[in-house]
Amino acid sequence: MVSGETSQADPSNVEQARAWDGEQGAYWAAHADHFDRAVSGYQPRFLAATAIGAGERVLDIGCGTGESARAAARLAVDGSVLGVDLSAEMLRVARRKAAGEGLGNVRFSQADAQTYPFPEGKFDVAISRTGSMFFAEPVKAFRNIARALRPGGRLVLLVWQAPSRNEWFRAFTTAMAAGRPLPAPEPGAPGPFSMADPEEVRARLTAAGFAEPRFEDLSAPMHFGPDADRAYAFVSGLLGWMLDGLDYSGRHRALTDLRASLDAHETPSGVLYESAAWLITAGLSRRG
Repeated sequence: MVSGETSQADPSNVEQARAWDGEQGAYWAAHADHFDRAVSGYQPRFLAATAIGAGERVLDIGCGTGESARAAARLAVDGSVLGVDLSAEMLRVARRKAAGEGLGNVRFSQADAQTYPFPEGKFDVAISRTGSMFFAEPVKAFRNIARALRPGGRLVLLVWQAPSRNEWFRAFTTAMAAGRPLPAPEPGAPGPFSMADPEEVRARLTAAGFAEPRFEDLSAPMHFGPDADRAYAFVSGLLGWMLDGLDYSGRHRALTDLRASLDAHETPSGVLYESAAWLITAGLSRRG
């Protein structure tokens, strides 16, 4: 059944919960199809790596509006899927879409994967498509996920590589900075590039009870809209918070530069930017 379970965020994850269960999550929920289209180039390889069998039990971490959870449910026809996320708005969309497809083997819970009391040894595979980079305490989170996996269970993650490999991030932040120096994220802080370094990720996962992870270098175009007009509406809404503190001239410069970048990347297939991600797979350590 599609359910409406809820659970509190871990105290260390309060800021992330506030963002994802607030305006940020609401924007993603309102533009669910747009976000799913943006990363669609990675979805086939990600799903193939999950190797979900018909009778398997799947845990989707940071499931958002549920595209991967629904795909997993279609594969696990005799099994089940649990999707967890911090955003109530995104989960409302996930439940609606799952119900619309008649998927009775998927349910969703508003929960923090760092501390959610998953049944021990319940799941065959834990998956996360760009949802695992936002843990305030990643070792704690992955240890909790490992506990939820059965012996022989596996983990499949899609995470962003470094900003230097992600043209979309460099282009958008440069435009919206309007000449301002932007502070670099704190090392280890939750965010889209917190799992970009394979050595750091390897240390986190092995400390959490997983065996040596494998990293596959993937690249695909990010799709931000069918044309520059619609891409501009989407991206300027998503990154509008970056205009805070700018005067009229600065805001005008930022939005003009953003529009120029989107215009330059418009193709017959849509507005496309280069991107790169790691596909990470790991099994449980025999010691875990």
